[in-house]
Amino acid sequence: MFSEEEQTSPTSSSSSPPPSSHFIGRKEDVVQAKRVTKLVGGRDVLEFDGRMCIVCPWHKYKITLAEGEGLYQAVNPSATPPKPTWRSKGVKQRVHQVTEVNRDVYVTFNDSLDAIDSDFYQTERYRATMNKAQPKTKK
Repeated sequence: MFSEEEQTSPTSSSSSPPPSSHFIGRKEDVVQAKRVTKLVGGRDVLEFDGRMCIVCPWHKYKITLAEGEGLYQAVNPSATPPKPTWRSKGVKQRVHQVTEVNRDVYVTFNDSLDAIDSDFYQTERYRATMNKAQPKTKK
């Protein structure tokens, strides 16, 4: 996930990308290639409770872009009529900073050592579990 933080500075040679950032491309090339939407399965960025989110195509989880927070709708069963309200499950996804300098786009990876739920999916343990679950193909 990416949080967008645009650095607005006049085009000049004194502007430089953030330390430890990775060049992604020129802004117009990234926009034209639609790489952001392509990476999220061609799905739109949606607004829930005034917050920009993506929706997991498999689980329908709503994840905020800025914080990586999981959102869900809760209903108070004693309320008449029941009215759903948006609630937080806490931070579930790692968020990375996106910066624009002189129309060049850079990403700085979140290198926090704090564990986040989604980190599990980048482990050898998860890969081994997935490999075991894959049907064996006959040659």
